[in-house]
Amino acid sequence: MLKSFFILSTFVFCLLSSQVAAIAGLDDFRFLVRTETWNERWPTEKEKWENRSVTAEIWRAAIQATLDKEHSVYLPYRKEPYYLDGPLVLQSGDSFKADVNTEIRLVPGCNTCMIRNKNILGFANKPVPDNLQPDTNIKIEGGIWTTLATGTRENNGNVKGYSAKNNPVPGTHGVILLHHVSHVSVKNVTIRQSKPFAIHLGNVKNFLVDGLLLDGHRRDGVHVSGPASQGVIRHVSGDSHDDTVSLTAWDWRQCAPSFGPIHHLVVEQIAGAPDGIASADAIRLLPGVKQFADGTKLDCPIHDITLREITNIRDFKLYDQPNLELGRDVDFSIAIGKLRNIRLQQLKFTRPGSIQIAAEVKTLSIDDVDLRFPISDEYRLVQIGPMSQTYRHRKDPKSWVEIFSPDRDITVRDFHLGKVTHDGKIFSQANEKLVEVKDQKINQNYPQSLPKGGTGKAFLLP
Repeated sequence: MLKSFFILSTFVFCLLSSQVAAIAGLDDFRFLVRTETWNERWPTEKEKWENRSVTAEIWRAAIQATLDKEHSVYLPYRKEPYYLDGPLVLQSGDSFKADVNTEIRLVPGCNTCMIRNKNILGFANKPVPDNLQPDTNIKIEGGIWTTLATGTRENNGNVKGYSAKNNPVPGTHGVILLHHVSHVSVKNVTIRQSKPFAIHLGNVKNFLVDGLLLDGHRRDGVHVSGPASQGVIRHVSGDSHDDTVSLTAWDWRQCAPSFGPIHHLVVEQIAGAPDGIASADAIRLLPGVKQFADGTKLDCPIHDITLREITNIRDFKLYDQPNLELGRDVDFSIAIGKLRNIRLQQLKFTRPGSIQIAAEVKTLSIDDVDLRFPISDEYRLVQIGPMSQTYRHRKDPKSWVEIFSPDRDITVRDFHLGKVTHDGKIFSQANEKLVEVKDQKINQNYPQSLPKGGTGKAFLLP
């Protein structure tokens, strides 16, 4: 008993000592904290906007100096936010920790990420080489992080999550940015009112995201750019205006520092927003084939992925989608992407949701689905086939854009839908009633009615 108490006491003492040392290290560089004044845009109670003059302390230099010396830092809770005027940079072996209630804000107009690894490399124009030495053993934990996107159209000058203010790596776009890394972890963070991806990972092996709360977030939660492997993403919840989790082996080029296969990941215990809160509530799997400027082609499949214990995700997006922002004819996958060995397990829906499949798929298993909402005769849980949807950003139909790839054929092989329950009872004939396989057809009445449609066919094969 005494031996156990001694061991526990020693552990607690070491833990507290490490935190005290980290705080002491931060205090050593308190002289680097400076006070400045600027304006921030915030909504008023009358749904109008006002400029608020803010005089606050900027802590980035002091925190960075502590990291450079101690290779770890701890930010204790304080009533005022810790402001950053650019990204904190972590080297191999560095550890950043903050109290879970500590708020960290980005000064308006920085337009960068808030924390990143040191040696970010971009591969916008070629595949990632095999002989690279990534940053390793980086830990980030705690904190409430915000880039001050105080409204859906107000970003306080922080639109992008670039790696740096000057000469950023193209495609970097995260609040927390980890690229060209291995053995990294992000735990128990809140991302509040931010425009970039909450956590942007890429060119990554052996990673863990465990605990992400999205609070009025404006873009993707966990966004993974290929290549990526051997990772776990769990305990992600809250409200986001884009995908809660996005695995993008091929991606729109402005959002990807690199491209390549994504494989051997587990995504689990993911929850959509509570009822009554606007949120996209989506999980995306986007494979494809990247063609670089010199004509080199790179297959970017997604395979051996398990998604389980997923609650109230409205849309599982397993489909091809050209670049809507830069132009679908400018940036697109040159062929339908490949999905292999995908498992969806323990899915719970208290409101309608769908699994949309428009990719080349081999071995897709969906099992243990719990439906807890009224089901109409028209409801389909699984929708297989090419998709069509019209984006109208102006009144003139000549400016309207097709979002998907309605002229491409879709083939799904080795598909299995297992147990489905509805209000606690086994749903009989689930394959016949809940699975739709549908070709596209050209809409002869377009643009009087939408969408435009196409010629793509859907094939469901053994």
